[in-house]
Amino acid sequence: MNAQPQERPACAVKNLDQRPDDLEQGPEAAARRPKSIAPEPDSIVRGPARSSGESTSPIQACEDHPTPAAAYTIAVRALCEFGARRGDLDLRFTPAPSAREGIAGHAWVRSQRGAGYQAEVALSGSFRHLRVRGRADGYDPARNRLEEIKTYRGDLRHMPENHRHLHWAQALTYAHLMCERQGLARIEVALVYFDIAARRETVLAETHEAAELRRRFEALCSSFLDWSEQELAHRARRDAALARLSFPYPGFREGQRPLAVAVYNAARAGLCLGAQAPTGIGKTIGTLFPLLKAAPAQGLDKIFFLTAKTPGRALALQALQRIEAAQDAPVLRVLELQARDKACEHPDKACHGESCPLAQGFYDRLPQARAQALQGTRLDRPALRAVAAQHQVCPYYLGQDLMRWCDVAVGDFNYYFDLHAPLYRLAQDYEWRVGVLVDEAHNLLERARGMYTAQLHRSQLAAARRAAPAAARRALDAVARRWNALCADQTEAYEARDELPAAFIAALQRAVGVLSDEQDANPRSADSALLRFYFDALHFLQLAELYDRAHSVWDVSLAAPGAAGTAARGQEGATVRGQSALCIRNLIPAPFLAERYAAAHTCTLFSATLTPWAYYADTLGLPAQAAWVDVASPFKAEQLQVRIARHISTRYRHRQASLAPVVELMAQQYRARPGNYLAFLSSFDYLGQLAGLFRQLHPDIPAWEQAPSMNEAERLAFLENFTDQGQGIGFAVLGGAFAEGVDLPGRRLIGAFIATLGLPQINPVNEEIMRRMDAAFGRGYDYAYLYPGLRKVVQAAGRIIRGHDDQGVLYLIDDRYDRAQVRGLLPPWWRVEPMQAPRAASENRARA
Repeated sequence: MNAQPQERPACAVKNLDQRPDDLEQGPEAAARRPKSIAPEPDSIVRGPARSSGESTSPIQACEDHPTPAAAYTIAVRALCEFGARRGDLDLRFTPAPSAREGIAGHAWVRSQRGAGYQAEVALSGSFRHLRVRGRADGYDPARNRLEEIKTYRGDLRHMPENHRHLHWAQALTYAHLMCERQGLARIEVALVYFDIAARRETVLAETHEAAELRRRFEALCSSFLDWSEQELAHRARRDAALARLSFPYPGFREGQRPLAVAVYNAARAGLCLGAQAPTGIGKTIGTLFPLLKAAPAQGLDKIFFLTAKTPGRALALQALQRIEAAQDAPVLRVLELQARDKACEHPDKACHGESCPLAQGFYDRLPQARAQALQGTRLDRPALRAVAAQHQVCPYYLGQDLMRWCDVAVGDFNYYFDLHAPLYRLAQDYEWRVGVLVDEAHNLLERARGMYTAQLHRSQLAAARRAAPAAARRALDAVARRWNALCADQTEAYEARDELPAAFIAALQRAVGVLSDEQDANPRSADSALLRFYFDALHFLQLAELYDRAHSVWDVSLAAPGAAGTAARGQEGATVRGQSALCIRNLIPAPFLAERYAAAHTCTLFSATLTPWAYYADTLGLPAQAAWVDVASPFKAEQLQVRIARHISTRYRHRQASLAPVVELMAQQYRARPGNYLAFLSSFDYLGQLAGLFRQLHPDIPAWEQAPSMNEAERLAFLENFTDQGQGIGFAVLGGAFAEGVDLPGRRLIGAFIATLGLPQINPVNEEIMRRMDAAFGRGYDYAYLYPGLRKVVQAAGRIIRGHDDQGVLYLIDDRYDRAQVRGLLPPWWRVEPMQAPRAASENRARA
């Protein structure tokens, strides 16, 4: 093992940990402020001043407008989406091209134009006190033609009418703005649809009089004016309330204040912040409150609170409710973001008006549903469902629309960090200034790897082929042949390769094009297996465009070692070599995540386990100037007895021999102090063996086990065993549902046994991760195995001590815990005591 790394230096932000005078706010704040913390001079580095001309919101005060009334600015796209969408919600049309494909498509169209062609023309205009602005895709002065370019896949004839209606609304709005700027009496307006696969343009052109375009523009603006005034009034009330915001408790918990100050100052300085803070101090409200407090001065349009798991989302909603309850009147619109499969009212129906009644006429009923939803401030799942039911609209897509109008959005990591993240896309489209909070940020590495990984299984291809019509079957056969060629010479179960296979990628692109045409021509007849392969192939191709060996690996996995040598002849007339899988596997998500941090005004990643900081800074792509705060634990060493069972090895080769001594250790501790305990094991297999032996030898001690794939009710039943009066031992897997995000204060949990170091399995994928980490950062083993393992250990141990009055015991069961490097990664407030090994055990250990 390597020595402990030198930490990346903290950022150069001056006085990041100083307490700003206005953090608590209000005359009552000074009275309740602990006397031990005196006011500090206002010497904190502030964020960049906001210019009056900077567009950051779809609705924004415009200070330089010449009229005496307040003026509002909105993007052309936002105006048209608000007022020009009509008809059904319809998702049958082929998914839009990727951002890179769209940019390339626009560039290709522009390359076909003459020398005088103007691209990305900035335009603006006003109606009463509404200011509209945007960038037209292109204008040809020689032909007096304004163009709106749309890239697409598939058959244009099957584009839903409401999509085209929206596209025309945008084109005609830009045409009016161009007539106003150039003083034109008429103009030709063209919708240019560009097929990215066939590289073919379809041009729909019309000539419009300037007077007619003005009438259209004014009607569209009129439909928005009342709403814009309402929204700006809401923004003014919101910012005034946040400026007066006071902490909703009599005082901060110990450790909560420095966390809050760091978040506040990072927002003022416009920085990214990494914050390690112990469990039990109230990190959720300790990060939300200061960012809300900073929002008015920093001009934040939105705050995104992102979590890895459902309990974190619930805690955030509760904290926001508490903050609101402490104020004069609720003003924050808080939106809970749900996954589509959980919000869907008709999972057996497709998302279009001919199938789902909530999609039929969705955009016609959306304005009324939106208006009613925003009469309240709590936009959680029950509230959205109630409004959606009243107006007969889809609750999921109602929530998607309300992203534009909420103040705080609470949802999963993927809503901002995923390849197609809607919050990130909207923030870019509408130029919002956002503050992002990332809860339990230690989970972001694995989650982000999954977001930027794409895998195709041979069984999926076979299932898609069986369901495909004749034309698509031939295209899939070509993919199968290229797939066979990739596996032909492979003898190992796993192989990482240097370059993407161009021939296979080309065959897959052709197959996707054919499947797209089939889907457009027969939208009702698509088989689920065919659709699944189609969407997985699209994702695969999108990541193929972004592939770089610096952050990802292209690998081929066979069913088992030697499987490449056993070929079977299938009905497809092609050689099938096992159940192979092709994968573009992301290992270092840093380059992708860095774009997300850069798009936010401030971003705070917080967790109880962000050590070593350099590991997270490197792998998560945090900027070099990011700040870092490590909040000292408010807990005392006397509260937690930490004992290392160094006479036991839980290595795989010693697993069987470890069962009896681990069982006896657990039984001895339980009989010495009966109560509730958790035992964390490395796998379900080890868990089953240990729990079985424990029951056999100690049948009088209650025991219950975590099972694989437990549903929400089963997880709740597991936790219900942990009562204040309960006694027994719960067996769980380290890193699973009960190892973090679980709050069992007081007598509900008095101890834990961790019989593993938590290291990831040694397998070809993890070995490749180690090689890549070593090449990128020089710390391959630590980055691939040691740090991820110890993070899980510390997270699980954090279930024991949740408050100042809690007392407990922790057993770290493995001789490797006694190594200096491993102990150096444990929380500094722990007082670790190695156990004396029984003589017989130490002799057996030496022989092993």
